[in-house]
Amino acid sequence: MKVVILAGGLGTRISEYTKTIPKPMIKICGKPIIQRIIDHYYSYGHKEFYIALGYKGKVIREYFNNKKKNKKIKIHLIDTGKNTMTGGRLKRLKKFLSETFLLTYGDGLSDIDLKKLYNFHKRNKKMVTLTAVRPPARFGGIKIDGTKVRYFKEKSSLDEGWINGGFFVMDPKILNYIKNDTTFLEKEPLVNLSKKNQLNAYKHHGYWQCMDTYRDKLIIESHFKKK
Repeated sequence: MKVVILAGGLGTRISEYTKTIPKPMIKICGKPIIQRIIDHYYSYGHKEFYIALGYKGKVIREYFNNKKKNKKIKIHLIDTGKNTMTGGRLKRLKKFLSETFLLTYGDGLSDIDLKKLYNFHKRNKKMVTLTAVRPPARFGGIKIDGTKVRYFKEKSSLDEGWINGGFFVMDPKILNYIKNDTTFLEKEPLVNLSKKNQLNAYKHHGYWQCMDTYRDKLIIESHFKKK
């Protein structure tokens, strides 16, 4: 099964790195996060990857061109435009995607069981399955009555609800819901699919962490060092 990795965003919230390299090339304990994502998919037997390049895509291209090749893995580097949105990047890969495929973002790591995810998708027969995760809690909660604290609770991810954690399984028909380069995958396409009852959520209770900021990078690295 083909795996699409969206790797073209500007990464403005972690600009201390992205002034010189694209966010997927930021290293986590010595290895680019995009390589760690590929390693996870490969551990479940996935061997063909389509990387949607954009901002500073040349850096990603150089990395894979110079890297010692694993002959079992096919990596296709596709320029999808510097300012193209997530949906638009996927739309530009249309000619490569004729069967069910996997998709994720180039800045998030998880220990998700990809086989269980795919079986869930196949069993439920919807056009798209996304992985729902609990966001890592950042703040505790308080309730104030006047100046008195009536409620205090230490931060807990269980208070945060569910969010889109990426790690999708998609039918190629999703491409018909994407208009052009300006389309955000997370807006009209997924909103419309949810209205049509064609969007399912696979709840992942294990590890998940995105890398939006430098603080996130440090958190991910601390987890790697512990494990």
